[in-house]
Amino acid sequence: MTEQRTAGQQITEEVTSWPGVGTEHGNRGEFAFKLGRREIGHLHGDHAAHFMFPKEVWLGLREERQIVDHPVFPGKVGPAARTIENEADVRDVIELLRLNYDRIVARHGVPGEPSA
Repeated sequence: MTEQRTAGQQITEEVTSWPGVGTEHGNRGEFAFKLGRREIGHLHGDHAAHFMFPKEVWLGLREERQIVDHPVFPGKVGPAARTIENEADVRDVIELLRLNYDRIVARHGVPGEPSA
């Protein structure tokens, strides 16, 4: 019998396979993915993911309906949320985390790796 992996397990397995990504438990129950000191996003169990994006990226993702306002900061550009309800949402959350990962690596590199 095979064990069904939860949304959080699937996302964590993928994201922690990227060079330099670590995890950290927050004091509000969140499970954060970090690249050095920088957070690329965090999960609230298996049902929600939260991110921070630059204004231009946030506006584009919001227009495409990939994200919604962060519940703690409604109406504020930057903080964002994504509900996780099915496998498509799991894939989309991984893509959103990858978007932040790639932005940070392009700007700051992977912590602990020599610069090119």
